[in-house]
This record gives sequence, structure tokens and C-alpha cells, in this order.
Amino acid sequence: MRMCCLIDLHESLQFTFLSSQVSPELYGDSRPRLFTYWTSDAYEATGCYNALCPGFVQTSSRVAIGAAISPVSSLAGEQYDMTLLIWKDPKLGNWWLSYGDAGASQLVGYWPAELFTHLSGHASMVEWGGEVVNTSPGGAHTATQMGSGRFAAEGFGRASYFRNLETVDAGNSLAPVSLDAVQTLAEDGGCYDIKKAYDERDGWGTHFYYGGPGHNPACP
Repeated sequence: MRMCCLIDLHESLQFTFLSSQVSPELYGDSRPRLFTYWTSDAYEATGCYNALCPGFVQTSSRVAIGAAISPVSSLAGEQYDMTLLIWKDPKLGNWWLSYGDAGASQLVGYWPAELFTHLSGHASMVEWGGEVVNTSPGGAHTATQMGSGRFAAEGFGRASYFRNLETVDAGNSLAPVSLDAVQTLAEDGGCYDIKKAYDERDGWGTHFYYGGPGHNPACP
């Protein structure tokens, strides 16, 4: 499972992924980990995870890309989330990543400007959400959970969420994303779904719950 935070769509797909991921094949365990991914040609010949090839440049000695995330939320228990920000350096054109709330955030590293052509200007689209690998084992949909494995309607404490959605404008200032500007998509609502909402509470704003169990009677 992975969550995508920034994407740029042109004739050739160029994007960076950022957030948490569970991948036993890549890490040898099922712990959620902070990860990055990039490609400049829609997976044709470029791109990789984390620092497995030249690309993302880590500058922080405190936040490690690929490291396990701890603590993590528990079902109907304590909830934890991360504040992540990607923005473009207007002078050098590098795309920077920071981790943590305003006032206590840390620069983690950057994607160099020379990795991309279309992203040398700006992103044309931003996406937040979840993704799973479905190889249809035995002809059935994978039972891989997305998020907590619970559907969006179960809400806080049970379903996974993204909150306080914001983008960085041309002046490099944070701009809240309006609820009307958010388009939601679930490829098969019987497997995983999504529900957007707005809440005036500080730190929530435009947000959404998402996820699901994968294979079940409604997702054969």
C-alpha cells in the first residue's frame, strides 16, 4: 500500500510519490515506512524507491527515508498522523520535502530539478489517496488492506484519513484546498472506498476518509 501526494501529468507522466508504504518484497517486513518514489517517463526507464538509484537527495540525519514509522495508530485507539509538505525552490527549481508541523518541521531532502522537464514549472495535479497491488491470486481480488482495512464510513478512529489538505501557490504560500475542488475516485467501492468532508476544527479543514479490506463478499 502506498499513498501519493504529488503528481504531474503531461504527455509523459512525471511525478513523485511520498508517504507511507507497506511492502514485504522491498523491506522484508510488514511495517509501515516513510518512502519516496519518482519517475520522469511514466516508469519506462527512470525512477526508483527511496535512494535505490540516484534521484532523491536526503539531507536530514534525523528523518530517514525508508525507515519504519513509530508509533502507529490502533483501531479504536490512539491515532497518529504525519505532516508532510512538498514544495518547489523558486530559485534552483528543486522539489523539497519537509516533515513535521509548522514551527517544528524538518527538511528531509529534495528531488533535483534536473530529474524532470515538465515539473520544472509546476505540478498540474495533486493527488492524495491509497494504492494496493492486486495480482488477482487464484482469480480473486487481493485481500490486501488499504489504510486500516476499514471503509470510509467508519470514520475517525477506525478508517484511515488525510486531513487539512493544502497546496503551495505561485508565491510559495500554503493555500487550503476547497471541498468543491476535490474529486474522489474509488475504482471498486466494494473493495475500497472514499468519503470527503469539511470540518472547521483547527487542523482538519478539507479532509477525507478512505480504505477497505480488499477481498470480501462485495469484492470477489
